[in-house]
Amino acid sequence: MKWFYSCPSCGRTYPIEPGRYLCDSCSEAQKKNEPLRGVLECSWEGDNPSSGSIPLPVEECFFPSIPVGQTPLWAPERLRNELGMPNLYLKDDTCNPSGSYKDRASWLVAAFARKFGIKEIVLASTGNAASSMACIGAASGIAIKVYVPKSAPIAKRVQILQYGAELIEVDGTYDLAFEESLEYSRSSGMLSRNTGYNPLTIEGKKTASFEIAKDLTKAEDSARKQGINTNLSQDDELQVSGFPAYLAPDHVFVPTGDGVILSGIIRGFEDLLRLGWINRMPIVWAAQAEGSSAIARALATGSFEARRSHTIADSIAVDVPRNGYFTLYKLKKHGGRAVVVSDEEILKAQTYVARLSGLFAEPSSACAFAGFMKVRSELDPKARIIVMLTGNGLKDITSAAKAVGLRT
Repeated sequence: MKWFYSCPSCGRTYPIEPGRYLCDSCSEAQKKNEPLRGVLECSWEGDNPSSGSIPLPVEECFFPSIPVGQTPLWAPERLRNELGMPNLYLKDDTCNPSGSYKDRASWLVAAFARKFGIKEIVLASTGNAASSMACIGAASGIAIKVYVPKSAPIAKRVQILQYGAELIEVDGTYDLAFEESLEYSRSSGMLSRNTGYNPLTIEGKKTASFEIAKDLTKAEDSARKQGINTNLSQDDELQVSGFPAYLAPDHVFVPTGDGVILSGIIRGFEDLLRLGWINRMPIVWAAQAEGSSAIARALATGSFEARRSHTIADSIAVDVPRNGYFTLYKLKKHGGRAVVVSDEEILKAQTYVARLSGLFAEPSSACAFAGFMKVRSELDPKARIIVMLTGNGLKDITSAAKAVGLRT
């Protein structure tokens, strides 16, 4: 397979090499207080990968020896029965090494750094990407420098320091941390892992789509062998019967801030379609908090408006979604949707999921479930629904305590 970067806006292509982040042409039109222009995506041509493997732009030998991905797809019995949704699944990325979905991106960025002999990586984060990169950096022998708002939960800052990374606390928002980290990256030449800005962060996050399709197929095939009616169409029946053909879910709910996880999920399903391993694209939902809903607003109006974010779900709190234009393009291309929920709905969903499934997720993850709950009356009760739970609840105990009435 031959890999390269491509710009979905103008069609230009670039080699995948250190120092390349955005499209030279499209990024020239960048304006202040708007999402990044010229975000690139990883593209490939040539022979398809071997059956069942995930195509990635860095060779397997460069990945650090830390178990990222292959996370469980839960079939939560009590939740299903309570809601009357027999095909509801929870994709549990809280059990990644740092407790976050962000490990998928960090793992690929670290592999890229090892391939090119890069010894340092810098990034900005509200906490999860920073603790993730620090974790993967510790396993890789790569020095990590992170810029994080002082308001980030203490658990995430503790993680960063435990892993041995350098922590720069920024007296301001994530957006300020982002700019300061870019300034340092440009002046020092250090590799930037900034979300969206580095195309590998989107590519790494596509891996969950392959896992979802594979595990969903296994679950449905097992049910069929037990004589359980799983509401398969004729096309789905054909898809199950052949390998490496997989089932696609009907709906996927994704917690959304910058939009990189959502873009990565869509990228994964695009690859699966291209390979012929699924036969349709699921409807992907951008679940956002009311206090940080720029992508949902842009999907409705067609344009981005700078607005100060404020939400209990710190992991998805951004003033300007850096990956906004790219995410909006992907959502529109594939008929994606958005749903906005309140902080109160997020905390309620966090407790509801924990008590009826045993899975304790942080507020940003609970936003995805809250979004599902808000629109579930619009969905076919027999639809195959995936809710992405992307961060462990222990990462933000202060918010979780509010949900159960404890003082901290």
